[in-house]
Amino acid sequence: MLTVFKEQPRAFYMIFMLEIWERFGFYTVQGILTLYFIRFLGFNETQAYFTFGAFSALVYGLVAFGGYLGDKGLGTKRTLVLGLITLAAGYLSLALANKDTVFLALGLICVGNGLFKANPSSLLSKCYEDNDPRLHGGFTLYYMAINLGSVVALVLGPALASRYGYGYAYFVSFIGLLIGLANYFYQRRFVDTINNEADQRQIALWQCLVVIAGIIVVTLCSAYLLQHVLFARDLLWFVTAIVVGAYIVFLRREQKASALRMIVALILMVEAVLFFTLYQQMPTSLNLFAVNNVNPTLLGFHWDPQSFQALNPLWIILMSPVLAFLYRRLNEHGNHFSIPYKFAAGMLCCAFSFGLLYFARFAHDGQGIVSPWWLVVSYFFQSTGELLVSALGVAMVAELVPAAISGFVMGMWFLTSAVAGFVGASVASLTALPQDIQPGIESLTIYSNVFAGIGLVTLALALAMWLLAPYLTRLIRHEVQKPQPSTLTLRSRVSDIP
Repeated sequence: MLTVFKEQPRAFYMIFMLEIWERFGFYTVQGILTLYFIRFLGFNETQAYFTFGAFSALVYGLVAFGGYLGDKGLGTKRTLVLGLITLAAGYLSLALANKDTVFLALGLICVGNGLFKANPSSLLSKCYEDNDPRLHGGFTLYYMAINLGSVVALVLGPALASRYGYGYAYFVSFIGLLIGLANYFYQRRFVDTINNEADQRQIALWQCLVVIAGIIVVTLCSAYLLQHVLFARDLLWFVTAIVVGAYIVFLRREQKASALRMIVALILMVEAVLFFTLYQQMPTSLNLFAVNNVNPTLLGFHWDPQSFQALNPLWIILMSPVLAFLYRRLNEHGNHFSIPYKFAAGMLCCAFSFGLLYFARFAHDGQGIVSPWWLVVSYFFQSTGELLVSALGVAMVAELVPAAISGFVMGMWFLTSAVAGFVGASVASLTALPQDIQPGIESLTIYSNVFAGIGLVTLALALAMWLLAPYLTRLIRHEVQKPQPSTLTLRSRVSDIP
């Protein structure tokens, strides 16, 4: 692990620390948000799931615009800093918010995350040369940085919220962002020479004022959408169609080899929507399952049930260096486990993750309470799948798409999480307990039935992805065989792309 870590470019370490602090702030908020909606705003479970889905959709849906602003507007580094400042303002606002202002604060967080999220990974991708063997290992370790911040946040946030109140937990998020900003300005010299065209342009005062006005307008719009979830869902589908259309325009401008690789990236992004639908269950249905039906004592310590979400980043931290080392050894021996196969393997892990929770119904204590070890093992498989899909998704963008549009496509990658926000909310709503059912054996039955269904559907999808993987791998390597004349009309005309 240390060898893989030490061989990374110097700029990697600055971006690594930046992500730790930003993710600490974000996951402190996200980890307690579902129950915040229920306990502070008085929502029922279904309302809480869909409002959380709308929040997730906005958080990730705005990333595409932040990526575009980093590519073509302010530049990657200026947009990154602006996102951190906006997020800090959002967390402070949420700490001070009441029921009348809470959605404005959440809207500001959505805008700040949209500005920030695509740009660190876009900046990191520019630190590597083409076909750099350090790329997959570097992005896997970078993903570990995200989870170092997350694991602390998901333990500390619920504890602060339960003991002192939600405002204190959100204020800690604000402090985390201030530390992240300080880290950037202290180490920014390491990325001084890593610039795109927008980074090198001078920004006029009027352009700064336009950006600030845009932040205010989009914040107000986001606050409105969080209170009108169905309209937000329809708008997301409209935005998704525009972004995919723009991607296709970019694709058609490329030479054949580059266009084929962009087609593979698009297919893998569709597959990623399926994964993030499952990921959406962690702060929603899995979180409420932990609250209602899981014994909160693990290894002799009593935990806030919401803190079981920290198992996800904890497993990420433990497994990241293992997989990074494995990728390095495979490359040394000339074995390339391609991204399509990694995506399929990741989905297979997720199928195991949910499928095994069905069997928890046969091991409860008579009151419907099950051992926390069911979640420990479930999160192991879910987290391993996440490393194979989500962690390598940003590496996929760096590897498969032209550098000139990497920020935009990085934002498009995060748009898959936005779409999954609403799809995941629909899946989570299947576990919403009727008002006449109290947590116990009946709630365990509801949860385990839904989790079993998720596991079976995911298993079928994983097998389909595995069958598709060889063809996608050939497209990545541009080893598409010319069709024989007798079968020409039956084959895909991928070679006709201009």
